[in-house]
Amino acid sequence: MTKYILNSGNAKYDSQKHKAFIGEALVGLKGNVKVLYCLFAQPREKWEAKFEEYKKSFAALADENVELNFELAFPDKFKEQCSQSDVIMIQGGDDYLLQFWFKQFDLESFFQDKIIATSSAGSDALVSSFWTCDWRKSMKGLNLLPIKFIPHYKSNYGADDSRGKIDWEEAYKELELYEDCKLSIHALKEGEFIVIEK
Repeated sequence: MTKYILNSGNAKYDSQKHKAFIGEALVGLKGNVKVLYCLFAQPREKWEAKFEEYKKSFAALADENVELNFELAFPDKFKEQCSQSDVIMIQGGDDYLLQFWFKQFDLESFFQDKIIATSSAGSDALVSSFWTCDWRKSMKGLNLLPIKFIPHYKSNYGADDSRGKIDWEEAYKELELYEDCKLSIHALKEGEFIVIEK
């Protein structure tokens, strides 16, 4: 059984939501826990610095009963790294960039029996379809989970964007009509998450 924890993004700005998210990723785990951080959605030159930031934040919010070991994911070692990890954290960033990397892998087998915790674009990648704030349109995901997803829902995300504020109701309607209309839409506000076991 694989456990997916899909976060809308920006949980770090709400300490309670962030702690709940990290806590959910560690439910049922004891002793030595291996956490793999996947930053494929972000520019390569930022990976190491972001990794240091993320793992400190994770460790500060984690239960003291676990011993955490963190690793930074790399495409050429991703399959092996996933197999040796308990929790795989997939961070947000650029939807296109993340899918570029992920389309090269058999993610379902890589993720088998793991805990997959995602944020923003990391969540988008795994669903059937999603509405992206950056591109302001509906896009196809990799369909590991048969749902639709809207991250950062009703937030001020991109408030300083020259395109103006996002019309969230219009975004919801657009995604509703995109591709399979029967699929449920999970439009999550900042820091909120859903759990799906498959």
